Amino acid sequence: HQPRSLFDKIGGEAAVAAAVDIFYKKNLSDTRVKLLFAAAEVPSLKAHQQRFLTMAFGGPVAYKGRAMRAAHANLGLAPEHFDAVADNLESTLQELGVAPAEQEEVMLLVGSLKTEVLGLPPTLYDRIGGVDAVAILVDFFY
Repeated sequence: HQPRSLFDKIGGEAAVAAAVDIFYKKNLSDTRVKLLFAAAEVPSLKAHQQRFLTMAFGGPVAYKGRAMRAAHANLGLAPEHFDAVADNLESTLQELGVAPAEQEEVMLLVGSLKTEVLGLPPTLYDRIGGVDAVAILVDFFY
């Protein structure tokens, strides 16, 4: 018996579609980031976001988009932009009634993308292999 994916835990395709709709409404009205979306083709972005989140959450979609660093390279993003979008995602999950444990899992996943999205040098955490490497080290030492 395989553990349920995050995709299944949050409600599958319908939940991801609802989250993307609410999430984009929040981003498009948020003074901190709405200008970043001014020239965007929003329906295309939403479809792309839904495919990415479905894949990232362990759903049945193979993501074929550009890497995070390449996709965001020319947008002039700063850490406060990333944080605003992450805030909007978190409030979307809360609004949809996603359980706190799944919210935390989503936000950890999102946080792990920050250096790539912002085009920053990889952190030590990223370079050693992230959460999986840390778990191995904790098991080894304790």
